[in-house]
Amino acid sequence: MSEADGVRYLHLGTPWVQGAMRVRKPQLLELEYIQRMMAWMLFRPSKELTHGHAVQLGLGAAAITRFCHGVMKMRTTAVELNPTVISACRMWFRLPDDGAKLKVLNGDAAHYAADAEHAQTADVLCVDLYDHDAASPVLDSRGFYRDCHRLLADGGVMSVNLFGRDASFERSARRIAAAFGDEQVRSLRPTKEGNTVVIAVKAADMPDRDELAARAENIETRFQLPARKWLRMIRMLPAADPST
Repeated sequence: MSEADGVRYLHLGTPWVQGAMRVRKPQLLELEYIQRMMAWMLFRPSKELTHGHAVQLGLGAAAITRFCHGVMKMRTTAVELNPTVISACRMWFRLPDDGAKLKVLNGDAAHYAADAEHAQTADVLCVDLYDHDAASPVLDSRGFYRDCHRLLADGGVMSVNLFGRDASFERSARRIAAAFGDEQVRSLRPTKEGNTVVIAVKAADMPDRDELAARAENIETRFQLPARKWLRMIRMLPAADPST
């Protein structure tokens, strides 16, 4: 851990930041890319926004888990491979103990997504899987994204953080589109640090701009998240290069 200007940071033995929490306001989403990971909210009907089961693959500093469980009051499951991360989040990042609506599993996200028992059990899926060097996503194959698609119920939404020195946004986005369909995938502009969030929707029509604008206003009013800013950043994936 490190701490500066009232913000506590999680590191995995390197200077790379794996998560953050404002100590006096732990429910706030401190990092910009984590806020953008919540852009899945635009792609769920307002009346269903806080319903269902939210799953996080990769715990980080537990910001999304705290928000989905503590603020949105959703049933929430997080899967984290490193038991030390779970312990650190419980000790230093205000992660509650497990309960009726919260489960934090020490396990492999690939195994969780591939397990047939979990098929169609998630309504929201947030994928943020990086090693200590933050060089590229740990899980980024077509097979993994097919498993993510199967994990989601119809109408479910996935958000994925794509970032790293060795990562290829276009390659990863194409793998997501292969699992979900080109028309079901959108991306946001990169943050200044280079994080690009991709949103994918399973078996549901994409809302039009007027509907998205109404949802954005609702999100800002209820949850104080910059949803109208997200709306200006959303774009379709570029057409695939037929030569690749």
